Amino acid sequence: MDSIIRIENLTFEYKKGEETEPVRALDNVNLNIERGSFTAILGKNGSGKSTFAKNLNGLLVPTEGVIYVNGYDTSDDEHIWDVRQSAGMVFQNPDNQLVSAIVEDDVAFGPENLGIESSEIRRRVDKALSDVNMGAFKGKPPHLLSGGQKQRVAIAGVVAMKPSCIIFDEPTAMLDPKGRNEIMNIIEELHDEGITVVLITHFMEEAVHADRVIIMHDGKVFLDGKPEEVFAQKEKVLSVNLDIPLAVELADKLREKGIDVPKDIIGMEEMVEYLCQYE
Repeated sequence: MDSIIRIENLTFEYKKGEETEPVRALDNVNLNIERGSFTAILGKNGSGKSTFAKNLNGLLVPTEGVIYVNGYDTSDDEHIWDVRQSAGMVFQNPDNQLVSAIVEDDVAFGPENLGIESSEIRRRVDKALSDVNMGAFKGKPPHLLSGGQKQRVAIAGVVAMKPSCIIFDEPTAMLDPKGRNEIMNIIEELHDEGITVVLITHFMEEAVHADRVIIMHDGKVFLDGKPEEVFAQKEKVLSVNLDIPLAVELADKLREKGIDVPKDIIGMEEMVEYLCQYE
């Protein structure tokens, strides 16, 4: 398959000072992210997952190794905007991404920096806001919006740049359950439209929507596979202080009671649908 991101021997170290040893956050990571895929990256704080995300679009540059995004080396300053246009990024706190006094101006900010013609920017802004169900708020000041609405505007700002891939670094961490569901619905819709999604999250219920799950631990890839394959390795997942999705736990309990729940049921929606046949 065609890889939009190729990661070869990625190592990243944080330098805290001249007299202290650097801290290794990523240790010889080798991965390919396929074009059009939906990959969830899991790991506890300190596992390296957010550092990994920032390396994917050139916010951080590898200490060793190389990352190619759409064929561009992320450490090549000459092509850094090609990298960031190919792989947009949405952060945990939308306030850190909103830069303008009006919603539509904020969404236009990225395309303007790419030198796109004004009529095309107008078209992109309108479509991006429509994609995230925020068209009615285009004239509003961002500071008057809820946290979930701000995050939708931040996503629209990335979508307007027409990236092939969007990296979401814990985009729902600061939201309530309703806001999390809204953002996850948008992420799934973007993926359905063909955008490659890399989702950094600590919510297991979000990871089950991906077609690939990677668990990181101590800066290395600990597990990598389809969600049902990864979460079937319950003891390994628990050993790195991560939870198991609720539907997987429930399926295990039901199997103990003699109900043969299919192994590919790992999300609550599928579990409810399966159980309804016993009504």
